[in-house]
Amino acid sequence: MSGQIWVSLISLGGVVLGGVLSYLVQHRTQRSAERAEQQRQHNALSEARRAERLALLERFVEVGAEAERSAFSRPSEFDDTHPWHLKTQDVMNRLWIAERLIRIQFPLPVHDAARAYFLDLNRTVWEGLPDGESVRDYLEDNRLAFLDTARTVMG
Repeated sequence: MSGQIWVSLISLGGVVLGGVLSYLVQHRTQRSAERAEQQRQHNALSEARRAERLALLERFVEVGAEAERSAFSRPSEFDDTHPWHLKTQDVMNRLWIAERLIRIQFPLPVHDAARAYFLDLNRTVWEGLPDGESVRDYLEDNRLAFLDTARTVMG
């Protein structure tokens, strides 16, 4: 009779051991799948943020180019009703908004570079430059500093 008990106990032990091993494998597989899903979600979120940042940079550069064209075409005299002033006011408002969004979405060095470019551009558009100074040359340093800083952050 003792032989049958040992066989039963060994059989029961095998079932328990198999169950424990099965549980551990399933648990580990589930954890691995959860980690993979979290990593996938993290990657998707990172890619969405990168795309959003890139769109914001594109918007800032595009509106900045419009503002530069306004600086190049600045009439010597204008008032609040002049068509150039009305169009330029709209462009500068959009540039101001884009600059503020840069502050929200990017590290401060990128915003600081965007802000310096914006302030130079704003000054050039509304106050003009002394005779003989080039708009392009005046804006070049801060424009390039902004682009280089943004490129560094975007990787």
